[in-house]
Amino acid sequence: MKELEKRIGYHYKNISYLENALTHSSFANESRHGAKSNERLEFLGDAVLSIVVSDYIYRNCPKLPEGELSKLRASLVCEKSLCRFSAALGVGDHLRLSKGERNLKGHERPSILADAFEAIIASIYLDGGMEEARKFVLRFVEPEIKNPKPRAFKDYKTTLQEIIQRNPEEKLSYVLVGEQGPDHDKHFFVEVHLNNNVIGKGGGRSKKEAEQQAAREALKLMGY
Repeated sequence: MKELEKRIGYHYKNISYLENALTHSSFANESRHGAKSNERLEFLGDAVLSIVVSDYIYRNCPKLPEGELSKLRASLVCEKSLCRFSAALGVGDHLRLSKGERNLKGHERPSILADAFEAIIASIYLDGGMEEARKFVLRFVEPEIKNPKPRAFKDYKTTLQEIIQRNPEEKLSYVLVGEQGPDHDKHFFVEVHLNNNVIGKGGGRSKKEAEQQAAREALKLMGY
């Protein structure tokens, strides 16, 4: 734990925040000591990550229009990027997983690593405040912006949103309609709704991936 704390570059006043951030639901479900999973921290970390990245690119990319800002933000906070950041810290070696999950190489699974990275952001935010969380996030995000690399990531959600925004009265929403499988191999199913009509469905190993696939199907049906 101390080794990871050094890599993170932040000294915790309450190390239990970091322990919680590293606790996968598979471990929590098997724990006899009431361990809590990192899912609530992941939720909070996702929000902190979004505001930090949004604020930074708004202030430092003044020539980019709103649509390009959205695409840049999406590429920085997508599962692929967060997994890479998490792997750079060696988070997988410190994850608290059930024995079954670890045997199935859950410590290498992109969705688990990405979720843990968001949870770590939240743990720093709760322990040290927004400025410490900002420093941590920008350590990874800033080099990506200053030295951009070709990205294969396609942000179908932003593309769909830009099309729908041409008609301000239309409302777009994503609805989680189901999930299958054990914790170590969960699969999520999402529908994208235009007003009250389903215009696309998608599935994936994370909710974000399922939403992207639903948006992709919607764009395909719309002829894009």
